[in-house]
Amino acid sequence: MKLAITGKGGVGKTTLTALLAQSYADAGRQVLAVDADPSPCLAGALGFPSELRAQLHPIAEMDALIEERTGAKPGTVGGFFTLNPRVDDIPERFSVLHRGVRLLEMGSVDLGGSGCICPESAMLKTLFTHLLFRDDDILLLDMYAGVEHLGRATVDFVDAMLVVVEPTRRSLGTAAQIKKLANDIGLQRLYLVGNKIRNEEEAKFLESETPDLPLLGYLPADLKVQEADRLGIPVYDHVPSLKLAADKIIATLSELISDEIIE
Repeated sequence: MKLAITGKGGVGKTTLTALLAQSYADAGRQVLAVDADPSPCLAGALGFPSELRAQLHPIAEMDALIEERTGAKPGTVGGFFTLNPRVDDIPERFSVLHRGVRLLEMGSVDLGGSGCICPESAMLKTLFTHLLFRDDDILLLDMYAGVEHLGRATVDFVDAMLVVVEPTRRSLGTAAQIKKLANDIGLQRLYLVGNKIRNEEEAKFLESETPDLPLLGYLPADLKVQEADRLGIPVYDHVPSLKLAADKIIATLSELISDEIIE
C-alpha cells in the first residue's frame, strides 16, 4: 500500500501521516514513512528520540552524496551529470527506525518538468521513483504543501492520495485543485480526511461541500495535539481520540480499495 498525504499548508498532513504510520506499525505492518516537506517535522510527530532525530538529514541537503552519485556539485546549472543516479541503498542507509516505523527525510527541490534541471532534482526525482517501485508493505509520503508536485507527476503511482482538509472553503478549494491535477496524471483514488473537526456542524459542512471526493473520516479537534508537540511525545499515544480515528480511517480505506479492485 502506497499512500500520499497532501493538502493545504497547516491542515495537519504530518499529524495524519504520523497517526497512520504508527497504527500500521502496531498492526505488524512494515512501514516506511517519507517526510517530503522542505521543513521536516514528521520525526517529532512520531515521537522519535532526540538521538535518532540527530541522525536524520534531508537527502536534498546532502551535497557530498549528491555530487558522488550525480557527478556534479549541487547548485550548479548546466554541464553534465547523471540523470539517473544510484539510489537503491538510500532508504536503508539514511533512515532511522523507531517503534516499527522507518523514517526517511527527503527535503525538497524542484522535481523537474518545467523547473530547473540540476543535480539535486535528478537525485530526488530518481529516489522518489525508486520508493514508488519498492516492495515496502506500507509506504507513506508526507507531501509538502501545495499542488506543484502533482503537476510534475511525482506521485502518479501511489495506490491512493489522502487529501487533508479543515472545515473551511479555502481548504476545500485546495482539495479541488489537487483533485483536478491528480486526475490529469491518471490518479483516480483520492479521499478526503477532515481534520480539526469541533462539532457535527463542521462535519456536515465537509460532507455537503466536498469537491466530489469520498470522505474517509474525521480527526477531532483536540488541544492535546499541541501539548504532545510541546512535550515531544507521539500524538498517537497522547490523544486517544485521534488514535481511534486513525484506526477507523485505515479500516475504511482498506475496504474501499479492496472493493474497487474487485470491481
